Parts: sequence; C-alpha cells; structure tokens
Amino acid sequence: MIDHTGLSVSDFAVARRFFDGALSPLGIDYLFTVPPEHTGGVKVGGYGRDRPQFWIDEGGAQRPPIHIAFAAATRAEVVAFHTAALAAGGTDNGAPGLRPQYHPTYYGAFVLDPDGNNIEAVCHAPEPQA
Repeated sequence: MIDHTGLSVSDFAVARRFFDGALSPLGIDYLFTVPPEHTGGVKVGGYGRDRPQFWIDEGGAQRPPIHIAFAAATRAEVVAFHTAALAAGGTDNGAPGLRPQYHPTYYGAFVLDPDGNNIEAVCHAPEPQA
C-alpha cells in the first residue's frame, strides 16, 4: 500500500549506524545517498531490499516521534533485529514476543531509535511446526 516513507533525524551519522545495524537482519540495506546538490546540502539516504523504500534525512529529530514497523520473514529475524538494534544504540521498547491483542500470529519487537522513534520488526507467519 505504501510505496516509501521516511523520517527526519537529528544526526545522520548516528541514525545511519543505528539503521544499518538494526535493519541488516531483515535483509534491508543502505542503498542510496541523494547527492547534496539535489538536497540543498541536507544529508538524505535510502534503505531497502531492492530499491530505497525507507528514507532518513538530517533535518532535526522527528517531532512528535513516530512508529514504523518493518516486515520480518521469520520470528528469528524479529529476534535478530531486536538484538542488533540494541547493539546499534537503540533502547528496548518491547522484547520479541507474541502480541495476540493485535492478531493471534503477531510476533514483534520494539526499540526506540536514537531520536526516540518506535522502530519495530514484525512477523505475521504462524509459529513453525516441529
């Protein structure tokens, strides 16, 4: 439904380190830097799997902070996201686990990025059968 989105960050280098680490377990990489001559000198970059779909720009912390959820293919990816996001400077905002209040198979984890945005990884697949 949404083609792309993004947020404004207070420090591009800090945000990039965070998102590089946090999104890597989901197969999401930093793909593109917009040339500064096209942005008036503002740092802008995009993340995605095959094309940029999540953008950050250095224009001050997003106010109010927002919530963005990234799709994970497996519950293990959700756990890996949470671990990597904390290692990259995020703050725990909800450990990996089922959230049946949203949906019976909703498995998510939440972290606050360095600017206080609620960043989530979520998997909707049912638990694998042994």
